[in-house]
Amino acid sequence: MISKNQIKHIQSLHSKKNREEEALFIIEGIKLVTEFIDQQKYAVKEVFATAEYISNHQSILEKNQINFCEISLEELKKISLQTTPNQVLAIVKECQQTINTNTLISSTTLYLDDIRDPGNLGTIIRIADWFGIHQVICSPNCTELYNPKTLQASMGAVLRVNVVTQNFEELFPKLKNVPIYGALLEGKNIYTSELKDGLIIIGNEANGISNEVLKHITHPITIPAANNNGSESLNAANACAIICSEFYRQLTF
Repeated sequence: MISKNQIKHIQSLHSKKNREEEALFIIEGIKLVTEFIDQQKYAVKEVFATAEYISNHQSILEKNQINFCEISLEELKKISLQTTPNQVLAIVKECQQTINTNTLISSTTLYLDDIRDPGNLGTIIRIADWFGIHQVICSPNCTELYNPKTLQASMGAVLRVNVVTQNFEELFPKLKNVPIYGALLEGKNIYTSELKDGLIIIGNEANGISNEVLKHITHPITIPAANNNGSESLNAANACAIICSEFYRQLTF
């Protein structure tokens, strides 16, 4: 049974301020929690789950020596951020990740310049995972990685992708001889460009790539639109998916 103090503590982690102060975050749902339990990257501190979840997953909980507490569905609703919570919630310790320089100079990396929507950030991390991109670097003003909406949208991809926060000016000296691609409306047609491993920059949903980053782009690229289609731009995550797909196609096949 969950105590009132535990409920209060978990509810406090709904706030970004408290998550950052305690270096803890919340994950929810059968698939996401089970993936986090059965991996070595993040430390799962405690699991709060219904009898049904525990019955189906007790062996994996015990194998990984996870502290768990059986709670009712009504208790789960009190601590959940979901409208219809799905059997289980876990508290997880944040993981301090650093840039892998070898990955940066020898394969494809994404740099996200001021992505503000947590759903977009999570989706982009999932896209990176799908296309075999192992590193995503976020500018300091991007939305929070440990926002529950980001984690939900990533569908577990945060376990397989190295997600780091760094200012571009600090990153730039590490990019010697690395092509820097920028997703722009006025860039070169991505389908007629010869693409190589490098850094791909995806800009803010409303304003695109900032001037501070824009000046460093060596290969401006664009996704061509149909003539007179009326749309001004693509959603950042959708554009990222198309770009990553074309990089994957050219570099793999």
